[in-house]
Amino acid sequence: MSFKRILLVKPSGRHGLSYAFDLIPTGLEYIASNIEDVVGEVTILDLEMERKPMEKVMNRALKLLDPDLVGISMSATDHREGLDIARLAKAHGATTVLGGYHPTAISEKLLSKPQMDIVVRGEGELTMRELVVKGDPKGVPGLSYMEDGAFIKNPDREFIEDLDVLRFPARHLRRYAYGTRSLRNREYDVLTTSRGCWGRCTFCCEPTMSRSHQRYRSPENVMDEILEIDSFHHHRPLSIDVTDPHFLGSPGRIDHLCDLLSQHNLDIRFGVKVRADSVASHPDIVRKMIAVGIEGFEMGIESPNADDIESIGKGLRPDVHVQAVNNIKRWGGNAGGTFVIGLPGQTEEQILEFPTYAKKIGLTSTAYGIATPFPGTRFYDDLDAQGLIFEKDWNNYDEMHAVFRSANISSDRIEELASICMARFWTVDTFIEKERMRVIRSSSKRNITSFVGEKMEELSFSLDMGTQLRKSDLGNHVVSVIEASADPYVASYTKEVGVHNVIDMAQFLKIVGDQEMQLTIRSRHRPITSWILKTTRDRVEYIQVVPGKNDRSTINLDMDLEEFGFGEDYRPNALVGIRIIVKMLASNRGLEKQPNMMRLLVAGIMEVMTGFLRSTGRKDARFTHSRRSGRLGPRSRSL
Repeated sequence: MSFKRILLVKPSGRHGLSYAFDLIPTGLEYIASNIEDVVGEVTILDLEMERKPMEKVMNRALKLLDPDLVGISMSATDHREGLDIARLAKAHGATTVLGGYHPTAISEKLLSKPQMDIVVRGEGELTMRELVVKGDPKGVPGLSYMEDGAFIKNPDREFIEDLDVLRFPARHLRRYAYGTRSLRNREYDVLTTSRGCWGRCTFCCEPTMSRSHQRYRSPENVMDEILEIDSFHHHRPLSIDVTDPHFLGSPGRIDHLCDLLSQHNLDIRFGVKVRADSVASHPDIVRKMIAVGIEGFEMGIESPNADDIESIGKGLRPDVHVQAVNNIKRWGGNAGGTFVIGLPGQTEEQILEFPTYAKKIGLTSTAYGIATPFPGTRFYDDLDAQGLIFEKDWNNYDEMHAVFRSANISSDRIEELASICMARFWTVDTFIEKERMRVIRSSSKRNITSFVGEKMEELSFSLDMGTQLRKSDLGNHVVSVIEASADPYVASYTKEVGVHNVIDMAQFLKIVGDQEMQLTIRSRHRPITSWILKTTRDRVEYIQVVPGKNDRSTINLDMDLEEFGFGEDYRPNALVGIRIIVKMLASNRGLEKQPNMMRLLVAGIMEVMTGFLRSTGRKDARFTHSRRSGRLGPRSRSL
């Protein structure tokens, strides 16, 4: 027996920080490309991109495709949905197979479910190829399964040491046009250049999955795939996320890849994950990386406290953070960092210092994940042995919810602290500093419409993430975040840098002239926080973010949070947005302020028109193509 009709499914349940940008199921595309020549048909179904309910889409797919094997990629947060997909597939008569970090860690528990047949542990390409050819899991390394009520665990499969032997992901089977909300003027793809990481962080799945052993593709092989991706996207502007846990694990290899990239005129921006010590130790390679478009760096800072670093086995001195950030920002790169909050022993006071530390060392982006003990990690085993893990719902293992008891902080407060840290870091000065890096890289300024539009998209994304975290308590959550965003440092930073030196505001400033514009966020008729912009005809004097509201402004824009209707069923609504804008404009009563308001309106309209002309190619247009995430591409067929 062998399997000939294969359906590979990515559930829609992935959410939280780990999966915020995990958009394209290239793991399934790798499986597909490496079994395509030994099966009759293989289809990849991404339920996250489908608009209809999961059960309806799955039943339709099962009826149309009649697969004899359904493979499901499962994470912790889509544990429940993955089992539901398997139930539908099993009812149709298909063999069900689970793969991924989560099934690898809890294979016996998953196989106790009647709808589950097989679990692929570890890397799946060679294991799946052997399974579909043989048609039976017996003796296939890397598989677990049940036989006569007994759990069978075949020997582990050896790591694929020569990753160049793997075929590139089967992008030609992709049924969707993927994109990101933060980069609408670029198409989007994903690239893997190595597997594993030699780090031994206790909270990370890699030490278990890869046994702290990192393997690499050759620079030439990676370059060939980059050129294939560029061709797949018809040479349009492109953003590529590199999935490697540690992109700089072999610095010489990256140095050579940069040389290869420099030989091609590609409009690609890359984002990579790196260890701070490697970035600090190789400034010349970092310079070359940024020069060829590898400009986004995400470093696992974790904590500025030496005790935290030691407890999680990071093996990294905090003093390397400053050097790493300096090496990145010197050439205009985006120095991002992730922090882990809620570790055993941490106090509230220590956590609240994280955004201060992030700004002190010069990070231009951060994320604050709640410590999450994923099964299979040493962190999970230690906490489980102490009986501290109270959350049994895998849906909450998303680094946005507290799932174990902390000695010093309540679970609700830990979740609130994560949001407060975000608010204290993502203040106006951070947005301006990040934009300043873009100016260093490109030697050009964007107009204010493009800048504000991008920030509004990021705000919308943050609200979406907030609905996952707080749900019915979203309104109070938003108030806490806005209260935390007041920061006296913003004024000194914007005075020193000069916002007009970073953003093209000449036309806007000439029209509005000498003003002190104030945007105030109100809740329950109480002003919470105000953003104050002081301008002249040729410069921005400063931006202030203050608690409450000042009385000296020449233009007032008041926004009531109650107008948004935050609640369990909150959804962004265009009509609500229009009503809020109208009320904001109406907040400028009196003959003295109305002319100022008219000048602001005219300046805004002129900037929007200028931005539109540029985007349509009529005036200095740089980008001419954009596709909405989620639309079916030309290679699609409806299910």
